[in-house]
Amino acid sequence: MDALELLVQRRSASRLTEPAPQGDVLQNILRAALRAPDHGSLQPWRFTLIEGEGRERFSQLLAQAAREAGEDDKHIEKARTAPFRAPLIITVVAHCETHHKVPVWEQQMSAGCAVMAMQMAAQAQGFNGIWRSGVLTDNPLVRDAFGCRPQDKIVGFLYLGTPQLKASATVAAVDPAPFVRRF
Repeated sequence: MDALELLVQRRSASRLTEPAPQGDVLQNILRAALRAPDHGSLQPWRFTLIEGEGRERFSQLLAQAAREAGEDDKHIEKARTAPFRAPLIITVVAHCETHHKVPVWEQQMSAGCAVMAMQMAAQAQGFNGIWRSGVLTDNPLVRDAFGCRPQDKIVGFLYLGTPQLKASATVAAVDPAPFVRRF
């Protein structure tokens, strides 16, 4: 699949199983993230890999965070089971610095671009994933577990693995016209 086809046919896969990207494939995914647009060469990203027993620890963390946030039993259970949706999760933190030319929002966008680059690199190598976020990305327990400072932001959790379902060959084309105007 060439790069343009990969981009215009992109779709997330929410049902993921073993194997997860490993070795050179995982290194390619991480290298792709490091090529995200980065005004000022600040490298405003930090990645935490969650796999194996780490998923159980992450499960306990999310359940505790949901419980302490006052969520009902249904939401606590959903938080507890979330880490088992995929064999590998990459937590992406926008590691932001005060900079006279690069505002924090731009550093957060750069971290978001890193997530997209990782998903595209995974898909290009026969894997796939889905980018998840939600209220727990701002939870103090979760932020603390990933070493977030006050100015940092968890931009999401990238769930990666082997798609359980075969995607259809093509994605329905969306007409860009309603989203575009000329100045």
